[in-house]
Amino acid sequence: MTDEAYDAREHYTKYEFRVPMRDGVRLFTSVLVPKDASTAYPFLIVRSPFGVNPYGPDEYPPSSSQTEALLKAGYIWVRQDVRGRRMAEGEFTHMTPHRPEKTASDVDESTDLYDTVDWLLRYVPNHNGRVGIYGGSYAGFYTVAGIIDTHKAIRAASPQAPVADLFLDDDWYHGGAFMLAHAISAAPVYQPQSGPTPPPKAEVPFDYGTEDGYEFFLQLGPLGNAASLFGDPNPTWEELLTHPTYDDFWQSRAIWRHVKNIRCAVLTVGGWYDAEDLMGPLRIYRAIKTANPDIANGLVMGPWVHGGWVSGEGRRLGNVDFAADTAEFYRQSILLPFFEFHLKDKGDPNLPEAYVFETGTNVWRAYPAWPPPDATPQTLYFREAGKLAFEPPAEADARDSYVSDPAKPVPFIGYTALGMPQEYMVSDQRFAATRPDVLVYVTEPLEEDLALAGPVSPKLFVSTTGTDSDWVVKLIDVYPPNRSTPAAGHGAEDQKDVGPPTVTLAGYQQLVRGWPFRGKFRKSFEKPEPFVPGRVEAVTFTMPDVNHVFRRGHRVMVQVQGSWFPLVDRNPQTFVNIPTARPEDFKVATQCVVRSQAQPSGVEVYVLPAM
Repeated sequence: MTDEAYDAREHYTKYEFRVPMRDGVRLFTSVLVPKDASTAYPFLIVRSPFGVNPYGPDEYPPSSSQTEALLKAGYIWVRQDVRGRRMAEGEFTHMTPHRPEKTASDVDESTDLYDTVDWLLRYVPNHNGRVGIYGGSYAGFYTVAGIIDTHKAIRAASPQAPVADLFLDDDWYHGGAFMLAHAISAAPVYQPQSGPTPPPKAEVPFDYGTEDGYEFFLQLGPLGNAASLFGDPNPTWEELLTHPTYDDFWQSRAIWRHVKNIRCAVLTVGGWYDAEDLMGPLRIYRAIKTANPDIANGLVMGPWVHGGWVSGEGRRLGNVDFAADTAEFYRQSILLPFFEFHLKDKGDPNLPEAYVFETGTNVWRAYPAWPPPDATPQTLYFREAGKLAFEPPAEADARDSYVSDPAKPVPFIGYTALGMPQEYMVSDQRFAATRPDVLVYVTEPLEEDLALAGPVSPKLFVSTTGTDSDWVVKLIDVYPPNRSTPAAGHGAEDQKDVGPPTVTLAGYQQLVRGWPFRGKFRKSFEKPEPFVPGRVEAVTFTMPDVNHVFRRGHRVMVQVQGSWFPLVDRNPQTFVNIPTARPEDFKVATQCVVRSQAQPSGVEVYVLPAM
């Protein structure tokens, strides 16, 4: 980190252009050109729906630590408004569907980037003919979509927290369950505009009228009532609720299905504690590797929340300290060398295919692939008396049950807050472990370290007295009861942390991974089916990967529950269209998890060999 803020205007001249696309639409584009013309520079492009603020040739953008590292190295930095957003012409479409077969007049994000690159190469002088592109979150989507059928000048791309599939596991839906707290705050950002429109001078946050998000959403009632919160009609919100299954609308926007003909080096970046797009980078990395086996395709995963690698140190989140400036290391030792090598031919950094931070031990690991080839799948089985073990149960008939009441849903955090505090990804789960509507299974204290590296897959045998149910599964690291080390506490501005006060970590139940699954999608996300009350059925799903070591003396815990509110909207527990559910559709139900020899419920994890 530098002591003095970097002043881009001292080293760069800013220009603004309206770059024409093949269909005549012009995209507003801001370009910073180095004043030092003694050498030629590559382009670095960011395409985003959130604006290239500030506008005006004399107004220079504030730089993040990531941007500053790149600007100091010397690049022609290009930022572009995408179609229908801010000062760009055209019509905005969420997650623009890719067109695999195009006519000469067809456009999508790959053609828009192609046309932009062509224009830049022709009209911006003093370049070396090479182009890179990067961007996070929605800009990560535009990075991925833009390099399909890659322009020959594009040599390197870094999609960061890319949105890959908005229904399966990014932003709006996780496991078919609607991510209520996030969607309420994010949907108003995408209100339509008529023609190029500068951003508002000041954003007005939504007024909840309370500090208690749990109580606010509970009093709101069924999901359909939420439309009244926006005042004006909100097309984004309407899209979300009009498409509650994995229909053609969502599938056409799943960019990971189209990542073919990529001809540049790719470095995909994500955060283990990204509450919005954790699965996106993992899915993009795997899809690119499958469809483009001959290119350099890397993955970086750090202990970060959404965008936590862009600025700050990346040292802590809530009560968990990672004991290193992880974001600074990434920016200086991974991202910058990646672009310097591919765009300027500066020393090969010899980056591994997978550069991932191992939580628990707080060290970076280099692997030839992800998951590591020597990680093997093993199942942690639910056992008698709340035990958890790698040995399967022997009972012929054994099960546990709880009563799930939609009027008293299980909260996702143990403190009062609004929205979606990103700290919840490592939050203490002791508040949930004591509830009668949460099943708890825990190992004995570990005699040796247990290293998990790869996806986490609950494999449940369940029944319900209702006709639908959510199954929320949480993998938890239980700290020893005699641990006296104080937790990290607050002061994690770079991680956008809002959480509980500082505590000691004695007995702390740290969430390592949690994920919901809406039971009616157990056979298909396209065609939901009701449960037959009392019938035992298999519910299997995959949670995002982990790279975590449960230390000697710690214990592994799994919690199972029927709600996670208001992070996830309430399931009425009757088979209805939830966006139009009525108050009378919400019913109390008894949920059962079987743990017998013939139907052994558990969680499959990938275990690394002991060191």
